Amino acid sequence: MKHTYQKYIIFCLTLLCFCSNANAQVIDDFYLESTDSELLSLDEIKGSKLTIIDFWATWCKPCTKAMPKLNDIYSKYKDQGLSVVGISCDGPRSISKVASVANSLEIDYTILKDINCEVMNAYQYQAFPTLLLLDEHNEVVWLHEGYVSGDEKTIEQEVADRLD
Repeated sequence: MKHTYQKYIIFCLTLLCFCSNANAQVIDDFYLESTDSELLSLDEIKGSKLTIIDFWATWCKPCTKAMPKLNDIYSKYKDQGLSVVGISCDGPRSISKVASVANSLEIDYTILKDINCEVMNAYQYQAFPTLLLLDEHNEVVWLHEGYVSGDEKTIEQEVADRLD
């Protein structure tokens, strides 16, 4: 009985820590190079109301399937204060492919290169793709990992609900 009670307390404390951290995470400003070789900060390119940060890689099939859908969401909501920032976490061997992949997918939003995955690793995200939805204060208001067909509807609904 005592052993079960201890497990329950540990579970509750773990859950409490997870929930309190998930809602309070703020993404600090950072500088990364764009595919146009321009050094940009998050604060320079974020949306006035919402920002989607999409961590992706050229070798990740779900990532490249999600990007055109994110581009559609960006096109639909950019005039309402949404910005989308794609952050490629490709390594030294594949970083040269980032611009060509983004161009072939006809991506209109900003693509940044994080060759050492420093930004993604700083917040301990590990899945590709990982999508963050930030409010105007850079606070993570929603997080989505992975991508399967249809996820774009959920992503768009999260954006639309927060822009209303």
